[in-house]
Amino acid sequence: MTQQKALSKIFGDPQKKILKRLQKQVDVINGLSEKYEKMSDKELQAQTEALKKRLTKKNVTLDTILPDAFAVVREAAKRVIGERPYDVQLIGGMVLHEGNVAEMKTGEGKTLVATLPTYLNALEEKGVHVVTVNDYLAQRDAGWMGQVYDFLGLTTGVIINEASFVYDKDYDNEHHDDPRMRKLRPVTRKEAYTADITYGTNNEFGFDYLRDNMVNDMDLLRQRELNFAIVDEVDSILIDEARTPLIISAPAAENPDNYYTFAKVASKLVPDDYVLDEKRRSVALTDEGVEKVQKLLGIKNLYTPDHVRSVYHMDQALRAQTLFKRDKDYVVTNDGEVIIVDEHTGRLMQGRRYNEGLHQAIEAKENVPVLEESMTLATVSFQNYFRLYNKLSGMTGTAFTEAEEFQQIYSLDVIQIPPNKPVIRDDKEDLIFKTEKGKLKAVAEAIKDYHKQGRPVLVGSGSIAKNEQIAKYLEKEGIKFEILNAKNNEREAAIIEKAGEKGAITLATNIAGRGTDIKLGRGVKELGGLVVIGSERHESRRIDNQLRGRGGRQGDPGETQFYVSTEDDLMRIFQGERIAALMDRLGVDEDTPIQNRAVSKTLEAAQKRVEGYNFDTRKNVVQYDNVINRHRRVVYTMRRKILEGDNIQPEIERLLRDRVKELVTLPTKNNPKFIEEFTSAFPVDEAAVRKVGREKKDRPRLQKALKLAHQAYREKDEEIGTEELRGVEREVYMAVLDTLWMQHLENMQHLREGIHWRSVGQRDPLVEYRAESQKLFTSLQENLRNEVLNTIFHIHKSDAVIRQSQDDEYDTELTRLAESAVERGVNEVGTGEENRDGDFSVKKGKSNAESNRAKNQARKKKKAQRQNRKKNRK
Repeated sequence: MTQQKALSKIFGDPQKKILKRLQKQVDVINGLSEKYEKMSDKELQAQTEALKKRLTKKNVTLDTILPDAFAVVREAAKRVIGERPYDVQLIGGMVLHEGNVAEMKTGEGKTLVATLPTYLNALEEKGVHVVTVNDYLAQRDAGWMGQVYDFLGLTTGVIINEASFVYDKDYDNEHHDDPRMRKLRPVTRKEAYTADITYGTNNEFGFDYLRDNMVNDMDLLRQRELNFAIVDEVDSILIDEARTPLIISAPAAENPDNYYTFAKVASKLVPDDYVLDEKRRSVALTDEGVEKVQKLLGIKNLYTPDHVRSVYHMDQALRAQTLFKRDKDYVVTNDGEVIIVDEHTGRLMQGRRYNEGLHQAIEAKENVPVLEESMTLATVSFQNYFRLYNKLSGMTGTAFTEAEEFQQIYSLDVIQIPPNKPVIRDDKEDLIFKTEKGKLKAVAEAIKDYHKQGRPVLVGSGSIAKNEQIAKYLEKEGIKFEILNAKNNEREAAIIEKAGEKGAITLATNIAGRGTDIKLGRGVKELGGLVVIGSERHESRRIDNQLRGRGGRQGDPGETQFYVSTEDDLMRIFQGERIAALMDRLGVDEDTPIQNRAVSKTLEAAQKRVEGYNFDTRKNVVQYDNVINRHRRVVYTMRRKILEGDNIQPEIERLLRDRVKELVTLPTKNNPKFIEEFTSAFPVDEAAVRKVGREKKDRPRLQKALKLAHQAYREKDEEIGTEELRGVEREVYMAVLDTLWMQHLENMQHLREGIHWRSVGQRDPLVEYRAESQKLFTSLQENLRNEVLNTIFHIHKSDAVIRQSQDDEYDTELTRLAESAVERGVNEVGTGEENRDGDFSVKKGKSNAESNRAKNQARKKKKAQRQNRKKNRK
């Protein structure tokens, strides 16, 4: 008996206890059903205001009104979209409201479940964010459930890459084929965030948070307070994607020729020249490799201080050459753009670039134009972004395998919600083939056989390239099929919906169509339902389960089968040769599979090891990001204070006290430069400073020095004017803070890259990183204090800064670099991204001079608009 089972026997199963408690609430909600069923539409719609009113009363919380709110949504959903939430869906809704993860089997209607806690929490009028995995689902769910919210008098917004919308029942958007998306009216980003409920992708919410912390004007802020977030497909967002932090960067100057040179060198290297570790995705040159590189570059020693950049370029070129494969890790468009493919969902990640020069190295390898290297302006990990919400919850079909991580990192408990109907799907043992070729042939044969029976087939592959290979076999046989490579979300969803029709064959990357229901066509149930074929095992068990869950939804019959070969990545890295050797000894040819529980067990163990390794990677990201997170909070809080026009005089006075304390630590006797240092910091009379310096006792010396500094500060106040000086203080503080923060992010990045070497000296890199980063942050604070005070005390009334500080807009190095990222779409309507089905037609780029001219004109125009708005406000 396991420890878990033993504890459950003594204390009872905690899951059962929770479900029992929630079931009592369900009975209360069911008891209210009749009351709301009898109401007219008008009476039902009036309940929103009635519930809001109840919330204002003493001792009434969201929990108090939960049964009524859930019963209202249930009745509204039945009337508006013809869907009435089942009892298990009500339980799911309560789990979400309590800030936990609801694990619900695929096909249990998670989209509808989210409406219950979303409506309840939106009644507080603080905003609710519903986070989905892609732009299509965000728009589909907002347009679909927006009908229910709209009926109940709440507004629904959507944010996607480059565009924002609100649900408007009187609007018709012809750009969409999906009727649920036609009611989305384009609006500004700000309007989408002021809606009661906002749907969007994790990337957009995270990037908007970063953009808000780089703006130079309150008018450009997008988000409100981060109140409550419901994360759909929570495992994909909070776990799979949490290995990569969000980064906003701007181009830094670097000669692109270097990348081409090193790409050529890397392409001439053979496997003996480097050591490749596919498990850790790392690669390093061997001694022979180093000599070969030195010869090719015509240098004596690659590892001298003069060639630091060369080592860096060589590393990235080698990684691009050996670890990153075209059509698996990235695709190249017709006009030479390298776009990353998300390894978990197989989707194109528009606008995302690898940092540290890796993206440029890949561009050089593919011989397309190299875009400039980037400099980090702002960064946050998904873990730390989502922990900013007052309340967080999530739902998915597969979360229990990661329950420990949800608890450790996000303090979320995973509650398993029972299905509405039992699952009767037949999950078959894996078929193991000796070679990749034999396996793909067998997949094509199986598809052909099922097709003859008229059964629909869905094939899931790990990469775009695998899909294309299977497609070739089917074309040879003359079998019609649909292929989905996650390049076209909306069309993809329409195809996935039809994947359950008689005789339909659909080839898809891993999670193409995630979140889309596959309904069985007429007569398919009798034939045995949908057949789901996995053309390989993914490194995460959850993604395999997601694929399995495409079939057998809501008690439908179905069948799933994974095909594996000893040449698959997962098998190859973990003991594939042993199994291949065993098959050779048994005389198994490449077309004959074996079905062996022990081999499948080995595969599952390999998956567990990879998951464990990935968990450590994410934990690592969090632990290192936690360090910078403390710095981020201090800097962003101060920045927001300045933006809101707060009086930061107390902060300036604190800086002044600290500076004085530092200057007067020693008297003149022990510090001959006392007078010089003090007068350079504060414009005060030398004779008075000399007097202070002669004071031997520490306390009186400090008091006298503070008096002098405060006197100088008052004089500056009189010279410039109180109101003006407050503006100058904000302007100066912001400019210095932004510049130092950018440098700090870069320093932290360099520190992070080299810190692992400390482990060689038996020191814990994380402990060392904390200590070193604290030194860096202390130095940032000292530089900030000195630069801010120096500028304020040496400014005169005639200086331009004063004139500028009368405007509510701040002009700093960071805001200039971030201008295009921050201003696009906040107060104007964006058009969104074009569909890239034609795989990307060629566009002629503007010349640098043209785009700079356009930028300057736009900047002047915006400034004029802001000035007009301010005049109107007065």
